[in-house]
Amino acid sequence: MNISEFKQAVKELGFDVSDRQLEQFEAYARVLKEYNEKVNLTAIVEREEVFLKHFYDSLTVLPYIEAAGASLCDVGSGAGFPSLPLKIMMPELHVTIVDSLNKRITFLKHLVEELGLEGVSLYHDRAETFGQNAKFRGQFDYVTARAVASLPVLAELCMPLNKMGGSFIAMKGDGGPDELLEAKKIIATLGGKVREDVALELPEDAGERHLLIIDKKKETPNKYPRRPGMPEKKPVVS
Repeated sequence: MNISEFKQAVKELGFDVSDRQLEQFEAYARVLKEYNEKVNLTAIVEREEVFLKHFYDSLTVLPYIEAAGASLCDVGSGAGFPSLPLKIMMPELHVTIVDSLNKRITFLKHLVEELGLEGVSLYHDRAETFGQNAKFRGQFDYVTARAVASLPVLAELCMPLNKMGGSFIAMKGDGGPDELLEAKKIIATLGGKVREDVALELPEDAGERHLLIIDKKKETPNKYPRRPGMPEKKPVVS
């Protein structure tokens, strides 16, 4: 995906990419490639692939962020996806990233500085302990996760962080609908209600995507998330 294709694809989502934002995306791609030579962050580093499979893919969430000044927590964001592309396009968004690997947080600190982004908080922590921390639990309008674990696991890690009335957005591949069925029980237990399964086709035959949007309607019971390792070891499946 070249620059003009990227701008056009984002325009079709309902947003215009400014020259300044384009500079930030260009810098992001450059820093990612350079840093990836020292520390393995992603298998996708070629510029046109980065713009399609990292940047554009992340931005498919944009139409579902309803308030520019909202708070968003990205769980296990890896090299900053989807939260930092969203932040570039919505500078007023308050972004918090939690990741269990310190090497990723170190990269993200460097990246945030290089891109001149403000209002980004980075935490090296496991999602299980982060979600039980009173400072963060129930604090976010949006919580995002991009295919880092199965949906029953992700729901348990992410939904405790949502405010009442907030939304959890899980970014999934073609297995999304099946995972949604598997996660039905835990979503209800956590106080969630499925709003929508948004099916998308990435340009250039880059694959099928599903944005699974779950709204928080009730408080999450205090026992969730369970202690580190338990959600993955013993997921609550339907």
